[in-house]
Amino acid sequence: MKFRSSLAIGALLAAAVFVSFLPVLRNGFTGYDDPIYVTANAHVSAGLTWDGLRWAFTRAYASNWHPLTWLSHALDCSLFGVNPAGHHLSSLLLHIANTLLLFFWLSGLTGATGRSAFVALGFGIHPLHVESVAWVAERKDVLSTFFALLALLAYSAYVRRPGAVRYVVVALCLSASLASKAMWVTLPVLLVLIDWWPLGRRALREKIPLLGLSMLGAAAAWWAQNAGASVAPIEGLPIGLRLSNAALSYVRYLGKAVWPVDLAVFYPFANVIPAWQAALALAVLAAATASAFALRRSRPWVGMGWGWYLIALLPVIGIVQVGMQSMADRYMYVPLIGLLIAVAWSVPDGTAVRACGLAVMAVWAFITWRQCPVWRDGLTLFEHAAAVTRDNFVAHDNLGVELDRRGRADEALAQYREALRIRPGDRNASTNFAQASFAAGARLIDASRFTEAEARFLEGLQVRPDNALAHSYLGIAQASLGRYREALASFDTALRLDPKQDLALRARAQLLPLLKQ
Repeated sequence: MKFRSSLAIGALLAAAVFVSFLPVLRNGFTGYDDPIYVTANAHVSAGLTWDGLRWAFTRAYASNWHPLTWLSHALDCSLFGVNPAGHHLSSLLLHIANTLLLFFWLSGLTGATGRSAFVALGFGIHPLHVESVAWVAERKDVLSTFFALLALLAYSAYVRRPGAVRYVVVALCLSASLASKAMWVTLPVLLVLIDWWPLGRRALREKIPLLGLSMLGAAAAWWAQNAGASVAPIEGLPIGLRLSNAALSYVRYLGKAVWPVDLAVFYPFANVIPAWQAALALAVLAAATASAFALRRSRPWVGMGWGWYLIALLPVIGIVQVGMQSMADRYMYVPLIGLLIAVAWSVPDGTAVRACGLAVMAVWAFITWRQCPVWRDGLTLFEHAAAVTRDNFVAHDNLGVELDRRGRADEALAQYREALRIRPGDRNASTNFAQASFAAGARLIDASRFTEAEARFLEGLQVRPDNALAHSYLGIAQASLGRYREALASFDTALRLDPKQDLALRARAQLLPLLKQ
């Protein structure tokens, strides 16, 4: 009877998650990492091949080593080509599978079917998980968690009846998770928490081989990120700023877990964090940790859930900073489980409580439904990010790229200018702004609008003064305006930067007779 009830609950959970995330199936690819991962990656877009298999396991690419993630994308390409609907469907099905695995693991571990269903439903429909599901390039989140939850199920079986074979299954599942993404490097420590509650056992020594696997996974991730120059140096982000951001992010994640609005693909890292904000965040964390410790005997699930949250988030909290973001929605895919466990086992039974819980879930599901179309394409994604965050130079820069792709050059230039206003000298924004300025200048020359063309080239050369071709075009605009001496200087600059610059050579030769008149 209980088995049938669990299957029925599982079916309802799957339906709720599918409906909440249904809009993702209408989304396309974004221009944000999706080309690197799928559409412009020849090793992946060719589908499953022996060459692709070898490449996936032997190369660090896009600052990552996650061979199983590459192979999952390649499998999708074999099945669906580069039709985005198929890729989104695969990610959604994996997320539904994770929701069901979480439910069956927790209910089997604790015997509390209703509370386990609450945790699984909250995990399945939470808006913070839209990024992990709707972003094709973030397949690694749902895939690594799929294998990690299998590892947890295998660990439960091992605890019930210890044996070498069952232990090996746990190790293999953990290895597969780490080969998808290194997020679950903390699993051996999370198993210690699970031993404390609900298992009520102590077995530290058996975790040592699993800890070794996690260390290998962490080392592989470090190697790949360093190879891709993604790890921020200490001189760029001082350790004090990193620790302040980490404390503040722990608290901000809590806020978004409860009220998940103004979600964005990128949250910029603040150059300065006021001391009072860091101190207040530390006080909140200290108070919550002290409360969990005080309840360790009467309500051990609070400590287990809070500890899960702190530990699972630790690899991506920014002490070792990878990328330029201060936090990311996708980083809550694993830690949210701990918070949901702490809440689910703390609330009392009762019709009113269940009704309140379902009302919260309904709001989350609605926000998820509304958030999914944000990921329809790169334009909607970065328009939304720029709208819901402040001074988001990455959002403005990428919005400019998307506008450029659609031929909206003037709007793109405005976005690049905004990105450089927020972060002067940013490498990506500078490159994009200069290229857009030069392209606009060339179009204006073709239209015989030489004064405007000169302005565009001068503007672009302020951030990319080493572009020989741009100096050549600037000289053409100046010569067309009758300013031959300035034009000659521009051609000379172009030839100093590139002695073989053909346009400058030809234009300079045509200009010299005019100067002698």
